[in-house]
Amino acid sequence: MSHKIKKINEKLDAMASDFKKFNLGLEEKVENRRVILRDTHCFVIPSNVIGRNRDKENIINLLVKPIDTENIPVIPIVGIGGLGKTTLAQLVYNDERITRVFPLKIWLCVSDEFDLARLLCDVIYSITGERCDGLPVNALQTHLRMLLNGKTFLLILDDVWNENHVKWMELRDLLMTMGKFQQSKIIVTTRSSKVASIVGTIAPYNLKGLSHKDCLSLFVKWAFREGDEKVYPNLMRIGDEIVKKCKGVPLAVKTLGSLLY
Repeated sequence: MSHKIKKINEKLDAMASDFKKFNLGLEEKVENRRVILRDTHCFVIPSNVIGRNRDKENIINLLVKPIDTENIPVIPIVGIGGLGKTTLAQLVYNDERITRVFPLKIWLCVSDEFDLARLLCDVIYSITGERCDGLPVNALQTHLRMLLNGKTFLLILDDVWNENHVKWMELRDLLMTMGKFQQSKIIVTTRSSKVASIVGTIAPYNLKGLSHKDCLSLFVKWAFREGDEKVYPNLMRIGDEIVKKCKGVPLAVKTLGSLLY
């Protein structure tokens, strides 16, 4: 038995050595890889969205009512990947009531790279359509201050991962010197409760999964041609079981539904 244990230990040592080499190689590749940013947009067709009307109304109510704060008001929307945080932000962004309250609306997909100069460039591009890449931060903030002067704005920061408090404070402090910042609002969508605690001036809005009924409606929309679900009740029974396994996550429902189309 002692000989067997010795051989097992030798195998484990060899595996540990291989793992270290493998992990080191991965780290080098990650260090050298080009950062690929996720990109989102502000457009949505409301009729294509199922089960988020109540959430939309809740966020709109938070946006239109005055918030007593010395800082620019920030509303974090938090939830796991695939719940529809971006979709909810799109619904709010395109609502006519929000357009009336906020004459200037800006949409930014932040993703992994929370770089102040890049964010300022993207804000300016969103307002004017002109690129300012390569300009120093001081020139960017001066230009942006002129653009936002006297204006009430809504800024959507979609898919934020930055947990560096200092970086967030740099952006927030700059925005607080621009426009009518106390009447303006920021929405931040994130998967991280830590991010929400760093950026939020009010309690995070924790997005929940869809009901089974809404998930089934979404599944039918993506898995069948219109009306075909009535022709194939046996497939609907199978679909119902599939939807139960998705646990209310709309992205999972849409992905499986489209694969089965």
